[in-house]
Amino acid sequence: MFSLIILTLLGVTLDLTIRSNVQADAFDQAERVASQWSAAARNGIVPHRMPAYPPVELVQIVDSHMRVVDSSKQASDSVPLSKLRPPADDRFQRRMECPPGEPCILLMAIRLSPDPDAGVVYAGLPEPGILTTNRLEYLIAGSIAALVGLAAWITWALVGRTLRPVEAIRARISEITVSDLSLRLPVPPGRDEITQLTVTANETLARLESAVRQQREFASTTSHELRTPLAGLRTHLEEALTYPEEVDPQETMRAALTATDRLEAIINDLLMLARLRVSDAPAELIDLGELVASEVAVQPHRLPLVVSAAPGLVIRGSRMQLIRVLDNLLVNAQRHAESTVEITVEREGDRAVVAVSDDGPGVEPAHRERIFERFVRLDDSRRRDPGGSGLGLAISRDIARAHHGTLGVEDSRRGARFVLRLPIVERSGAVAAGAAPSAGELAPRKRTRDGGHVARVASPDGA
Repeated sequence: MFSLIILTLLGVTLDLTIRSNVQADAFDQAERVASQWSAAARNGIVPHRMPAYPPVELVQIVDSHMRVVDSSKQASDSVPLSKLRPPADDRFQRRMECPPGEPCILLMAIRLSPDPDAGVVYAGLPEPGILTTNRLEYLIAGSIAALVGLAAWITWALVGRTLRPVEAIRARISEITVSDLSLRLPVPPGRDEITQLTVTANETLARLESAVRQQREFASTTSHELRTPLAGLRTHLEEALTYPEEVDPQETMRAALTATDRLEAIINDLLMLARLRVSDAPAELIDLGELVASEVAVQPHRLPLVVSAAPGLVIRGSRMQLIRVLDNLLVNAQRHAESTVEITVEREGDRAVVAVSDDGPGVEPAHRERIFERFVRLDDSRRRDPGGSGLGLAISRDIARAHHGTLGVEDSRRGARFVLRLPIVERSGAVAAGAAPSAGELAPRKRTRDGGHVARVASPDGA
């Protein structure tokens, strides 16, 4: 509707402009001819029969009594073309004369001089046909209609061309189901918004497919891991019921408790993973060196723990979650170490780095990422800790990522070296409340200073 109003106003404006220009041009032509004969009349060189200058063919010179003195052939009638007699102070005047029963004339009247008895020169031409008919309006209306039709066709073609990829995308989306997320949307050529939207949608589908696949694998693996202790528990209970005289009740209850403990460990770890994904733990400022020293002090260990911690490395995070990571790394290192475990806390750029190293068999490069997957346990781990859930390292990496950090296995001269990197908070003196270990908690066997680093060694009995 708005476009129709605009086009109507445009058509009316164009019509008025053309009419005004045509009329002004006709008057200009009449004025030029009238000016020529006015100059000739003042010089007394006007012939009795004045020649015409088409399209201005009506020319007359009248005296002060409005009698025709000279005229062109087309205006030889004794009747003046007009009764207009310009005043002395406005010698040039334009007028449209419309005699009864005859076409209108666009007339220019010029008074020869300001004298009272001065004559008048008339020069005129019939009103152009474009001004006397509606042909101009028809032409404008037809042109606008043609332009509207052309614009509509171009719009239809462009919209159709634009919507063809959209229709293809819609059809493909209707084929995608939760059971098959491998399909991708067809990417149209070009770099417009639809192309970018399609690329983004395909990336989202890829992430969704990966997440669903991981969830299915996780559900399958979880059911398998839960089935094993449940099957063991059921077996022990069935044996106790079937052979009550041969089965030791105490042995059965101990086996049942062992299976229950494993189930509880798996369920607790699963709950921990779920909490990491749906909510953020309360964050506080923590001195990482003090946290590591405190955890080493309370950690039961069968081998010496060598700690080297740089002071003043403050991070922001959840104390309980970071303790969980340190506990997992320390327990894992002591399980595989042969003689000692080393823990270092140092700064690398804007990161605080905690490295836990052991002198055990290490982790082969091919398995360094795999061990962080859920329920993945290498043969050596199963042999050393048959009751583990296989979720400890997966939880630790998720905690590191939740703290905008990383956790991985890096090269070491001997054994495994797990490295945790966390962003440092540059705020001097802002350390979360938490007591550092006292001298009695870590009785050092040897203490060395190197560039501000303090190395402490804790014995297996904590002395």
